[in-house]
Amino acid sequence: MKHLLAKKVSLLFLSIFLISSTTFAQQSYKNASLDIDTRVKDLLSKLTLAEKVSLLGYRSQAVPRLGIPAYNWWNEGLHGVARAGEATVFPQAIGLAATFNPDLIQSVSDVISTEARAKYNLSIAKDRHLQYMGLTFWTPNINIFRDPRWGRGQETYGEDPYLTSRIGVAFVKGLQGNDPLHLKTASAAKHFVAHSGPEATRDYFDAIVDEKDLRETYMYAFHKLVNSGVESIMTAYNRVNGIPNSVNKHLISDVLRKEWGFKGHVVTDCGALDDVFLTHKTIPNATQTAAAAIKAGIDLDCSSVLQGDVIKAVQQKLLTEKEVDTALGRLLKTQFKLGFFDEAAKSPYATYGADSIHSTQHIALARKAAQQSMVLLKNNNNILPLKEANYPAIMVLGPNAASLDAMLGSYHGVSSKVVNFVEGITGAVDPATRVEYDLGCDYRDTTHFGGIWGAGNADLTIAVLGLSPVLEGEAGDAFLAENGGDKKNLSLPASEIAFMKALRKGVKKKPIIAVITAGSDVDVAAIAEYADAILYAWYPGEQGGNALADIVFGKVNPSGRLPLTFYNSVNDLPPYNSYSMNNRTYRYFKGQVQYPFGFGLSYTTFNYNADVTPKKQYTFKDTIAVTVAVKNAGSVDGDEVVQAYIKYPDIDRMPLKELKAFKRVSVPKNGTEKVSIKIPVDELQKWDIKNHKWKIYPGTYQLVLGSSSADEKLISSFQIK
Repeated sequence: MKHLLAKKVSLLFLSIFLISSTTFAQQSYKNASLDIDTRVKDLLSKLTLAEKVSLLGYRSQAVPRLGIPAYNWWNEGLHGVARAGEATVFPQAIGLAATFNPDLIQSVSDVISTEARAKYNLSIAKDRHLQYMGLTFWTPNINIFRDPRWGRGQETYGEDPYLTSRIGVAFVKGLQGNDPLHLKTASAAKHFVAHSGPEATRDYFDAIVDEKDLRETYMYAFHKLVNSGVESIMTAYNRVNGIPNSVNKHLISDVLRKEWGFKGHVVTDCGALDDVFLTHKTIPNATQTAAAAIKAGIDLDCSSVLQGDVIKAVQQKLLTEKEVDTALGRLLKTQFKLGFFDEAAKSPYATYGADSIHSTQHIALARKAAQQSMVLLKNNNNILPLKEANYPAIMVLGPNAASLDAMLGSYHGVSSKVVNFVEGITGAVDPATRVEYDLGCDYRDTTHFGGIWGAGNADLTIAVLGLSPVLEGEAGDAFLAENGGDKKNLSLPASEIAFMKALRKGVKKKPIIAVITAGSDVDVAAIAEYADAILYAWYPGEQGGNALADIVFGKVNPSGRLPLTFYNSVNDLPPYNSYSMNNRTYRYFKGQVQYPFGFGLSYTTFNYNADVTPKKQYTFKDTIAVTVAVKNAGSVDGDEVVQAYIKYPDIDRMPLKELKAFKRVSVPKNGTEKVSIKIPVDELQKWDIKNHKWKIYPGTYQLVLGSSSADEKLISSFQIK
């Protein structure tokens, strides 16, 4: 009897164990103690083919039986959480690049991801699964701003691959966080690859570019961001050498995944797969396009081609379910890293809520970023900084003086506390100072102006003009642009030039401070003779007005640097649709310019003295290390941006010079700070187009230190064997 009872008890415990083991196995993907690959494999095994395919589009469908909620992958955060209600709005990306300050940029994107997490938490708590309220951000835009006509250039970090990579890496680090087990948000670097206009023809344009320019210019920053752990890559609309980017197996599978070792997921730009068969017409239909995309390495579709046609492709034996699993597995891995399948309370970001959005600290950071982004281009007779007591009556006028668009730029969020230029100046002066505002002119009328009589009665005029994101930007968004989002030339609106001429005549010799808003190079010379000082403000974000006031009244010393070359005319450049780098950007342009890459004035002057100079000779594994003493020779504190350029041996297609290091440093008046510059020799490799590989070319090189690409304060020569 006892033996029988013991046997029954044993069977009972065995049954409980088996049931528990089965239940555990069934729920493995929900077990946060398991590694992500195991969890992904388990979840894939539980999904039907139809369910798998439903998850391959940006409007990912819910799978209720497995507890998978609907999710919209499309979210924007170029310079603040965008299109999602109250958020801190930082300067447009091109302005962030003008800070030459990666540490600041990482702080900015850390705030963006904090606000994104808070918004996501608040939204999910209300069972909302809205577009733009998620955690997968299709930013940054690390395309090279190769031609100033491109409307979307404002979204980039400028024309230089190295600067783009440094700012881009910092931005991604802030977005994704530093938790080794959890992504704060997921960043997608875009648009891969060779995508920088024309906007009007982007859906069928073919960028013809050789391997050397592709590797050294257009792909350089993408490679750096992959090495730094960016979670996602977005492919571009256009073709490259005949093949649409979103079905380009060589670029996605061979280079991005195999050669570079990219482990994240790849998403198409929105509608790019439709373009393959509708506008590029390189593949006859949607089903074959879906198969080609999966085989090329695409995982997520920002349209509905994959969701609509992958099952057909499998049925027609154009794809296997295993290939579908590979694509979906990469998407699920990102979602597991974001904590989508874990208890919300276990997330290190679970406590982020309303108090994490648009806080006092975040607003202060937006102001600091705007301060460091603005570039002083002209300062006749040191008119700036202004002594407020000398100007009891101030006129602020111009079409962008109170413009919300000119503050926000494209791909922007919204804020309840935007401070425009009129408000910034008004708030900065004593109440006993008279401040007036007038629109002055619009973007079109060249004969009817306002505010000139009032400006003549004031002691000083601040004229705010330039472009806006409706005059330059993405196709469809910049609805007043002359060329499908792009510019046809560098001209400011003719109305603004005529207005500035009339304003100068009206105020006679009284000072005019011109403030230009834009996201690109414009013909500053057209209004330069009418202004005593010129500040380039970009699209400065919600604190632009306060930042301008801080600079013009001397609370802050201007320290922004141009991330672009400012040319005299587009007639000096190759055709817009040419992707050859010959005679483009400071790296290859041989003509005269208005302002060189890296340029920016200060209220003080800086002198350089070499403490440690380069060695005479280096090998491939070495690092070039120098130290320079930067002395502030003026009477006010200031920031200098020490820029290190390399001049290469006289070999065909070498850049004229190339930025390879920089360092922003704060130097007190009459003080000196030491700056260390390090450049790995392997950073000087160039693409050997004959042998299809990177190569260090032996010969004589020069290291040039200065405050812009045209400034040569210290020059040292060295050999590479």
